[in-house]
Amino acid sequence: MFLVEMFQRKTTMPTRAEALAGRPDPIETAPAHAVNGRALKGPFPGAMEIAYFAMGRFSAAEKLFWPLEGIHVTAAGYAGGFTPNPTYQDLMTALTGHTETVMLVFDPARIGYRTLLEIFFERHDPTQSMRQGNDIGTFFRSAIFTTTQLQREQAEAALDAYQEALAAAGHSGRIVTAITPATEFYYAEANHQQHAVKNPNAQSGLKGTGVAFPKQA
Repeated sequence: MFLVEMFQRKTTMPTRAEALAGRPDPIETAPAHAVNGRALKGPFPGAMEIAYFAMGRFSAAEKLFWPLEGIHVTAAGYAGGFTPNPTYQDLMTALTGHTETVMLVFDPARIGYRTLLEIFFERHDPTQSMRQGNDIGTFFRSAIFTTTQLQREQAEAALDAYQEALAAAGHSGRIVTAITPATEFYYAEANHQQHAVKNPNAQSGLKGTGVAFPKQA
C-alpha cells in the first residue's frame, strides 16, 4: 500500500494550494555554458528565439541539442509548475508542479523550429504519461512550452503528424505531450547544467519509439 501511495503521489499533479512555497530569489546556477562558454542568461544576441522542451531527464535531453548548427545556448531548468525558484530537491517531492525542461536559444535563420520538434518527438516517447522509461514522476512528463503563436501552431501540427506516423507504424499509444504557452523558466543548479559533458558515463533515460518523424513533402 505504501508503494502504491508513493507512486500515485509522484504521478499526480499537485494543485496550486498543495504546491511548495518556494523562495523569493533565484537559486544559483552556472554563469556560462560548459561546452561553448556562452552566457546562460540573456539578453541574447540578434534575432534569437527561445524554445522549451520537457522530455524526461534534462541531462539526457540537453545534450541532443547543443551540438546542432544554429543553437546559440542550452540550459537545464524547471517549468510548468507553481513553486517559485524551486530547487532540484523541491522538484523531487512532486509538489512543485514543474517538469525537467531544456531551454534552447536558437537562430531561426539557421535552424527551424520544426527541426527541433522532430528531435523532440523522435528522441523520447511522447506516449508515456508522467514518466520516461524507469524515470517516474510528474517532473518527467512530456511537454512543449511555446513562446509565440507560430510555435504553438507548429507544435500542434507536429504532434498531429507524429500521431499519424505512430498509427501508420502500428504503435497503439496516444501522444500525451502537453502544449502550453511558456510561463516562468527557472534555471537548475550549476551541477545540472550540461551534466552530460561533465559526467560522460551517466545513464541516459531517454528512448524513442523507433518511429521516424514524417518528412515534409
